[in-house]
Amino acid sequence: MKDFESRWQQLVTVARQAPVADDATAPYGFATRIAARALSEKRRPALVAVFGQFSVRALWVACLLTLVSMAANYIAFAGSEDDEQGLTDPVAEVLSAS
Repeated sequence: MKDFESRWQQLVTVARQAPVADDATAPYGFATRIAARALSEKRRPALVAVFGQFSVRALWVACLLTLVSMAANYIAFAGSEDDEQGLTDPVAEVLSAS
């Protein structure tokens, strides 16, 4: 780390002397070979992809169950006429029962 600046300058000068490659095109038939290879392979989906599909479905099911349970809970509390907040006093119930 002592001579970081000198090493950096050496790397910069070497990088500036590197030849510039203007030809950045793919070789002839490259796209055809890639497409043919992709279509010829009959691979099964990876385990991660299968897990991903099932986890997304499980998330949707969990959201649906959450909404259904919230609706059922709301209906249960809205239908109770014992108390305005939907709460009862257990001590009063025990005393009135005896």
